[in-house]
Amino acid sequence: MVPRMPSSPTLVLETFENPEPARDYTIRVRIPEFTCLCPKTGQPDFATLHLEYVPDRACIELKSLKLYVWSYRDVGAFHEAVTNRILGDLVRACAPRFLRLTAEFNVRGGIYTTVVAEHRAEGWVPAQPVALP
Repeated sequence: MVPRMPSSPTLVLETFENPEPARDYTIRVRIPEFTCLCPKTGQPDFATLHLEYVPDRACIELKSLKLYVWSYRDVGAFHEAVTNRILGDLVRACAPRFLRLTAEFNVRGGIYTTVVAEHRAEGWVPAQPVALP
C-alpha cells in the first residue's frame, strides 16, 4: 500500500494581507524545482522560477505557491505559455503593483530557454533607484 501524502498539488493560490501596504517593497522568491512536460515529446522540462513582485493589498502565501507549482508536474506546456499562465494566475491571486516572473529552463538539445513575463498595475510608477556614493 502506498502511504498517503500529507499534501497534494493544487491550482489554488492563497494570499495574506500585506503588512505594509503603504510602502513599496520587493518580495523575491526562487523556485528551483519547477517541472512540466514538453508538449511535443512528453519528456520532463526542468526550470528555476524567479518571482519578484511589489505587493499591493495581498501577498502570496508560500506553501500554497509550492503546491501550485507542483500542479504543473504532469502538464504539457510550451515554456512561453506556462510562464505567462503562471504570471496571470499570480496577478489574479494578489493583484500586485508589479510582478516579474523569470523562468530559466534547463538545457534541452543544447538550447537554454529563459522566458521573462511582467505585469504592471495601471498607474503604478516605481520609485527611482537610490544611488549611494
